[in-house]
Amino acid sequence: MENTTICAISTAPEGALGIVRVSGPKAIEITEHIFDRPLKNRSANTIVFGHIIDEDCVLDEVLVSIFLAPHSYSGEDAIEISCHGSKYILQRCIELLIQAGCAMAEPGEFTKRAFLNGKMDLSQAEAVADLITSSTKASHHLAMNQMRGNYSMALKNLRDKLLHLTSLLELELDFSDHEDLVFADRTELTKIATDINKHIAQLLKSFRFGNAIKNGIPVAIIGQTNAGKSTILNALVGEEKAIVSNIHGTTRDIIEDVVNIEGIPFRFIDTAGLRNTTDTIERLGIERSYVQLEKADIVLWVIDALLLENDIQDLSERILPHCENKQLVLVINKCDLAADTPQGAAKIKESVEKLLKSCPKETRKIMMTAHQEKDISRLQNIFPTLIDRTKFEGATSSIVVTNLRHYDAFNRAKKSIEQALSALHLGLSGELISEDLRSCIRALSEIIGEVNTQEVLSNIFSKFCIGK
Repeated sequence: MENTTICAISTAPEGALGIVRVSGPKAIEITEHIFDRPLKNRSANTIVFGHIIDEDCVLDEVLVSIFLAPHSYSGEDAIEISCHGSKYILQRCIELLIQAGCAMAEPGEFTKRAFLNGKMDLSQAEAVADLITSSTKASHHLAMNQMRGNYSMALKNLRDKLLHLTSLLELELDFSDHEDLVFADRTELTKIATDINKHIAQLLKSFRFGNAIKNGIPVAIIGQTNAGKSTILNALVGEEKAIVSNIHGTTRDIIEDVVNIEGIPFRFIDTAGLRNTTDTIERLGIERSYVQLEKADIVLWVIDALLLENDIQDLSERILPHCENKQLVLVINKCDLAADTPQGAAKIKESVEKLLKSCPKETRKIMMTAHQEKDISRLQNIFPTLIDRTKFEGATSSIVVTNLRHYDAFNRAKKSIEQALSALHLGLSGELISEDLRSCIRALSEIIGEVNTQEVLSNIFSKFCIGK
């Protein structure tokens, strides 16, 4: 990394303007090879107008921005070439830079260099990717909080407290021949460790909410085959995501998409229809349906109004036990067809009211027809009412865990601090307590990148887009 200068296109294709980014020790020198104005000895943070030259011809009129180390995004000398957004111009500019000595950047390499050069810690680097993909106000605020260091500061405060405790315990070991010397008061140590344990537990608890903000609140669409689940999914997401057919058992795998409703992301998940079957593949799909039912925060139980009594009888015992502590919405579909049957609307209403008595207290119901746009709009309007909006609005100031890697590290940190507390209660030696505290410190340090491996870094930055 120290000797390589990299380049990449940093803007989305087909825009009016495009930016080519160059970073590394020879960024200025290499750019001068393809630019018709001198760049050396220019002041930092200046912009130079000129032309990109391709074999003695002008490729484009451009603006070249100059950033000098360490005051650049990557911490290295860096250049940004702002040109017209032509695919040909951008690609040819990259080719010219590579011919002059640049290497093509790998996904996330600019941000990786920023991390390695101390411009940001690892959690802030990950927040860059989250910021790029943020699609709602809440996810944007969480990513900005993390990128600006609020998240890192909270972790560093926890780690500093732990380091102070371990230093006192290890100081006792240095004076082990003086058994009467105690540097770390065990009562005070227990109090601080208990507070840290509670703080970590709160962060772990926030993951479900943070994951919902980042990836969408999971909404499982459950029901019998041919009840209209796939039709409802397609209508909610506004495109043909799932195959709709009169053939039973068409949906055999999980199909999902995220929809932003009033600033809140909902991840709608179409599942295989629940029925008894001897088809091995369909049975696997049904097993996955139950997995999604368990994971969901909101459950849409889609019931065919034409087969209302059968659906209720067959599925109540399969679905309702999984709906405790979840928001349940009964979607009575095909009401337009059922209204013309002998059972009619009154009979449907009577059956639904009877079913509601077996459902969780806050269960909602909607009588609808999936093919009617006004009914889909009515269904969409229900979802924001199922969510505590104050949590989303409070996301601007909260420290919320949104990353699975962080969640895993916090779990290990909690296990270590609990072992330390157990050792304190048992009156074990300071050496054993100190080792547990250090394990907790290592887990927290992994999150901000003070303890890392090349494998971890490669996994994180490979998910970035090229040019970032």
